[in-house]
Amino acid sequence: MDANAKQARDRAEAAFKKKEELLREGQQAMAEYEAARAATREKTARLRALRLARDAADQKTPPANTSGAA
Repeated sequence: MDANAKQARDRAEAAFKKKEELLREGQQAMAEYEAARAATREKTARLRALRLARDAADQKTPPANTSGAA
């Protein structure tokens, strides 16, 4: 009977360790996802600011004379 109890305990410990590992992996995956999401938001904001600055500069400068009469 002692052997059965030891086997059951070993199985329970293995299952617990597996669940802990899965939890840790899930937390790591979520952290990676959040980091990628934050990086995407920052990149989008930077590109938007550059686009708005470019558009504002384009509106201030008059269009070039491309009629060919020089």
